[in-house]
Amino acid sequence: LNKPKALNALSLDMAKAILAQLNLWSHDDSIACVLITGEGDRAFCAGGDIQAMYHAMQQNPGKAAPETEAFFTCEYHMDYALHQFNKPLIAWGHGVVMGGGMGIFMGCDFRVVSASSRLAMPEITIGLYPDVGASYFLNKLPNNVGRFLALTGAITNATDSLNLHLATHHCPDAQRDALITQLCATDWSGERNNDSTRIEALLKNLRDEAPEALPLSQLQDCETLIRTLFSEEDSHTLIDAFLALETDNPWLQHAQANLRNGSPLSALIIDEKMKRMRGKDLTAVFKSELVLSTNIVRFTELAEGIRALLIDKDKSPKWAYKTHRDIPREVVEGFFIPPWEKNPLDDVFA
Repeated sequence: LNKPKALNALSLDMAKAILAQLNLWSHDDSIACVLITGEGDRAFCAGGDIQAMYHAMQQNPGKAAPETEAFFTCEYHMDYALHQFNKPLIAWGHGVVMGGGMGIFMGCDFRVVSASSRLAMPEITIGLYPDVGASYFLNKLPNNVGRFLALTGAITNATDSLNLHLATHHCPDAQRDALITQLCATDWSGERNNDSTRIEALLKNLRDEAPEALPLSQLQDCETLIRTLFSEEDSHTLIDAFLALETDNPWLQHAQANLRNGSPLSALIIDEKMKRMRGKDLTAVFKSELVLSTNIVRFTELAEGIRALLIDKDKSPKWAYKTHRDIPREVVEGFFIPPWEKNPLDDVFA
């Protein structure tokens, strides 16, 4: 991923290139495994190229945005291909791993974090929702933590990412070159399970050779509170209760600020999406995401969120609804109605 000045934000061209390469390598017997890294020292991938989305949506405000819709279709196809890939995949998740970056990261078998890693799905802040398979992998987290992360965009550090199994391994950032060197020197078998065992041993040795102090858990002191508070089934009651919570915990305060200042419409869509996708497989999740993303692109909320954050940078979005209780139930449900007769991902998953 090679756009370091943009924190390796994922564009349509990048998604196409990754998908094409995966297709080639899946049939190439000379390839034993694939390592995905982000150029530079700041990020693995900070998400999709939302500035490009904004400009595409501005060409026809409130209506179809073919380029942005094509991006989501290709991105979800790529993410699905990662999950289905027939050889071991390693993601080196240093620095920022957010949004679309989480989609790539979670599609890999070996998900490596370091002390610099910061994982999140912060889409509520721009009027979107956690996509790229998030309602699949966040719904698997224990104690309602996935619902909490989806609604608040809270950042998990390396320690919590490992404890939640969002990440599988820990290595210091400085060991990346050593990993590449040792991968190239490994005697591969060409058999997936055997080669995965080799990668497992290699990552363990790298960790043991250069121990690194990991940050303290941010979740540990809050887990009981989150489990209890986020067990509330009604979205409105939950949102009000969490925002009314008095806490001196900086991590929870930041999560509250994201929810308070984020899109009220997104909050309801996010919670509805998490509920609808409980127990669903990846195919159902990605197809549902494409419905939702296509409808959101054709509305005003996402463009306004991006404008406030990255275009005008006033950080004062004018959301379509002032509060979550102002939003009719039928408005939320309308975003889940397919805007076409055939889902563009139907042929992908056939």
